[in-house]
Amino acid sequence: MRAIRHRRRSIPALAALAAAAVAAPVLLTAAPAAAHAHDQRDGKLARELVEEVTARGAYRHLARFQRIADANGGNRAAGTPGHLASAAYVHDTLKKAGYEVSYQDFDIYEAHTKTEKTTVLGAEPRELATAAFTFTPSTPAAGLTAPLALARVDETPGCTADDYPAGAFTGKIALVKRGSCTFVEKQNAAAAAGAAGVIVYNHSGTTPVRGGFSSPAEGLIPSAGITLAEGEALAAAAAGGEVRVRLDLEQEHVRKTTRNVIAETKGGRADRVVTAGAHLDSVPEGPGINDNGSGSAGLLEVALKLADEGANKKGKGPANKVRFAWWSAEELGLLGSEHYVAQLSARQKKDIALYLNFDMIASPNPVQFVYDGDDSDKTGEGAGPAGSAQIEALINGFLDKKGKPHEGSDFDGRSDYGPFIANGIPAGGTFTGAEGIKTAEQAKRYGGTAGAAYDPNYHGAGDDLKNLDLKAFDTNLDVIAHAVGTYAQDLRSLGK
Repeated sequence: MRAIRHRRRSIPALAALAAAAVAAPVLLTAAPAAAHAHDQRDGKLARELVEEVTARGAYRHLARFQRIADANGGNRAAGTPGHLASAAYVHDTLKKAGYEVSYQDFDIYEAHTKTEKTTVLGAEPRELATAAFTFTPSTPAAGLTAPLALARVDETPGCTADDYPAGAFTGKIALVKRGSCTFVEKQNAAAAAGAAGVIVYNHSGTTPVRGGFSSPAEGLIPSAGITLAEGEALAAAAAGGEVRVRLDLEQEHVRKTTRNVIAETKGGRADRVVTAGAHLDSVPEGPGINDNGSGSAGLLEVALKLADEGANKKGKGPANKVRFAWWSAEELGLLGSEHYVAQLSARQKKDIALYLNFDMIASPNPVQFVYDGDDSDKTGEGAGPAGSAQIEALINGFLDKKGKPHEGSDFDGRSDYGPFIANGIPAGGTFTGAEGIKTAEQAKRYGGTAGAAYDPNYHGAGDDLKNLDLKAFDTNLDVIAHAVGTYAQDLRSLGK
């Protein structure tokens, strides 16, 4: 699961990343219903998959991902040998199981920061702790020296044109408070007002803002973050007179190629595609076994058991085509899933009946979250596209029958369902928590430690084979099996 850079509901395609694209899989002609030997609506396939899929079976894939990371610098990040080997393992395993499997290559960029410094000038110059935004333009070699100009602080600080009085920002460095809108929107508004650079100060905590953009193309002016305390001190000083600062940023942007892995059943109706995905890449800091080796391994094991049920044998496959996806570059901003959806034609998007997402499903201090498709929790981003409520109900109903407690999770745009719901495709899925803190009430319901993170090794070197709750993993494997098995045979609950 990617770190929070900013909230976004509508996720645009990144045209700059599409140049090296391999075309999305072409959908095959629909298989006639008569080709299926068993009743499409009796739930048999779902029951069989739930019975056959086990945490023990899926663990072998996690162990393989760990070995790959160990052999490749300790990580499986997009654009690295570790990710390439992970993708090859998934691809080759599914090919042997009889799936139609393809790679989808696309370009990504890495940001390497060499200098990140803000200096308040005056009789006694002082340096501030500074974090260069990911994919920021660099300043001139001698730095960018200019007076500060204060963006208005309101409910949407620095988000709109009226936060930047006409003529007040030309050639200056905008000082903007974090919050409400994306870093891209803040930067764009400052640049439109004539600012030569932008410094965003935090709205809480004691660390500098660590923001960024999805690609170098989004970076218009040098951009960096500082702490709340330093930002408020600068704002107070600038309100009383001119404050000059020098912003020094040097960042190199390196283009690389990475790849999604796409596998689909040979049969099933191609105008009723059941799609399930998980991101395969880790962050550079660790092997990514919970995030998201767990979702990747779970999806792979379900796909293999579906193949054992005859999914790729003529006359025995499910009623609907099932497509599995292992996304790359999720940790860089959902780039793999964005790229995939952007390459689909309007007809191909329409043919996708739903998307199921599984990102972090074995957190060591877990809570059983289910994406809130109907917005019954009334928090955050609202309901998903029509059909999302029914997906949530299917998963909740299954967990209820198992006697497993669960609760909603907002569609906050942090995982690969984002590009699908932005294109009107219903979505759902589960996860067990990232850097959020478990409450006392949650500890009472699920066990574990209140006041501690759901995953204390989130985005760290400690996200290894010891960083797992195998009971939570087993529960979520059953959820994947039940959902895939149900929808592979029956889309009635979605009105299809």
